[in-house]
Amino acid sequence: MALDPKSERLLDRRPNPPGQVKRGRRPRKMSNYGTQLQEKQRARFMYDVLERQFRIYFQRALRMKGVVGDNLLSLLERRLDNTLFRLGFAMTRRMARQIVNHGHIEVNGRKVDIPSYTVQPGDIVRIREKSREHGGIMIAFETPAASLLPSWLEADAEHYEGRVTGTPSKDDLNQNQINAQLIVEMYSR
Repeated sequence: MALDPKSERLLDRRPNPPGQVKRGRRPRKMSNYGTQLQEKQRARFMYDVLERQFRIYFQRALRMKGVVGDNLLSLLERRLDNTLFRLGFAMTRRMARQIVNHGHIEVNGRKVDIPSYTVQPGDIVRIREKSREHGGIMIAFETPAASLLPSWLEADAEHYEGRVTGTPSKDDLNQNQINAQLIVEMYSR
């Protein structure tokens, strides 16, 4: 999965905490809370979601049937901006978010400009007719997709559209390398 340089920098794990490195000191062992917080922040930065939005997604995941961590990641994966990124219509999630904000996307024939819109099985996500000549969108279509298309999506590059065929499965969610159990434990304190 190709990330933009800023995302790579934010998700990069470094051996030392920020600040000046002092010689001869052993690094402190991170507490359980620190590990949980770090995992939550990785998920937030990866999906480009604010803290308040993330908490709302967690509350929705709690009310759903099934495993809370898998539900949370499923909700985050089904965001419209992430769906565009997974379909290969944008090179990064930030680019996908901007494409949605600028009104270049239709869902089921209706213009949608809200990146947090949750797509449902059966939805058809399409680049609007007027926007198909947009430079960033054309570059994304010309560039081969770095990651494989998840099983819950179908892409039709010829017609600039994609179909949501289901919900993200556990196999699709494990690709993210996010330990959702740590996030659930943090919010369950």
